[in-house]
Amino acid sequence: MWARLKSSLRKSELLDGAGADATGTQAGGYSSDTSVRVAVRARPLVAKERASGAKSCILTEEGRGRVTVGQDRVFTFDHVFGAAAKQEQVYRHCVQPLVEGCFAGYNATVFAYGQTGSGKTHTMGTSGEVAGAEEEEQGITPRVIRQLFEGIEAQQENRHCLVRIMFLEIHNEEVKDLLHPDTPARSIAIRETSDGQIIIAGAQDVPAESQQEAIRLLEIGSLSRATGSTLMNEQSSRSHAIFSLVLEQQPPDGSPGDLVTAKFHLVDLAGSERAKKTGAAGKQLKESVGINAGLLALGNVISALGDPKKRPSHVPYRDSKLTRLLQDSLGGNSRTLMVACVTTADMYLEESLNTLKYANRARDIKNKPKINRERAGLTQGIQGDMQQLQVQLVQRQLAEPGLALSPALLYGDLTPWAGDSIMLGMLIDVANGKGMRELYLGVLN
Repeated sequence: MWARLKSSLRKSELLDGAGADATGTQAGGYSSDTSVRVAVRARPLVAKERASGAKSCILTEEGRGRVTVGQDRVFTFDHVFGAAAKQEQVYRHCVQPLVEGCFAGYNATVFAYGQTGSGKTHTMGTSGEVAGAEEEEQGITPRVIRQLFEGIEAQQENRHCLVRIMFLEIHNEEVKDLLHPDTPARSIAIRETSDGQIIIAGAQDVPAESQQEAIRLLEIGSLSRATGSTLMNEQSSRSHAIFSLVLEQQPPDGSPGDLVTAKFHLVDLAGSERAKKTGAAGKQLKESVGINAGLLALGNVISALGDPKKRPSHVPYRDSKLTRLLQDSLGGNSRTLMVACVTTADMYLEESLNTLKYANRARDIKNKPKINRERAGLTQGIQGDMQQLQVQLVQRQLAEPGLALSPALLYGDLTPWAGDSIMLGMLIDVANGKGMRELYLGVLN
């Protein structure tokens, strides 16, 4: 069985550029060599800013995709939305094509970046109660969920679909499972498979059979997220949050066809902060340092990928948990949209200018999106083999309680490990009672 399991990985198909026309253009207007798309959203002045005498210092030209800061700093982006732009407008122009691409098998990522209080969480729609919010106020994430399940319903006679959800946060450089908050952060690890895919060992995804169930999971995770009040933002996110949906499509039972899989990551980054403006002290100051360190690492990755002179060199993905989790999304197998959120208040001109410079560099990153497709019968065989492997791991654990194998290995989905030949070999050795203690230390952590 183990020989078949190892060899089956080589036979599965990851189709590069499948579905492209003769010019290399794919569904949704994306090419096979796709740059990271960037949208800029400017929020209006709030009452506190108007009361302090702040003036608008940003001019947006939506039709031309231009943003002018101050008198003469001009930037051009893929999409620009002014202070009057509606949530639906942002979604329809920027995100709707990405969801359509998921049904074709393309991974997608949307991440919001900007200073604290610039409207990122509002834009992403990952705060508080979602189900009770007015539809026009709903952000990107609940709209993705709605479109995804509407698409599933429209093709239910032709395809069997499964949606799995994972909701993580990075707080003080620790990865936490927001849907299973009792899971210790030390038991969650970021792994890379032999084919470059990033998987999260120790965190658990949850199946969602309906739009309502997916929204409930979003709300549960959002309420568990670390937040706090600062001078710049009464409800400041103190962590980076990653809400991930996995869509699996396969033919109805007994029908020939392939398994098509797509991942959609929705990332609400904590805002960059300056302690003298936020008034952060003590615990919040420590959080600010962690937030800014992660964003600095992300900036270094963007610089390395976006600079043609640096592109062949080392990309520092391992400098932070955030950049490790976004490795697929920046320079990898994903269609990626960055939403740069800025405030129009002149008191934050420097912060807004830095955000736009950051976003401008991101436009130069080249991704390589691919259709993720595997032979259905082959995949079912892999799943069966991995289930049998898991049974043997449980039997070994019962026989030797001192092993203390991770619950994720004993009760979670082991199928992703089939793509990592090194880890797969370690698991097989442990299941067969072979190998030294050092061999399976990597499996435990």
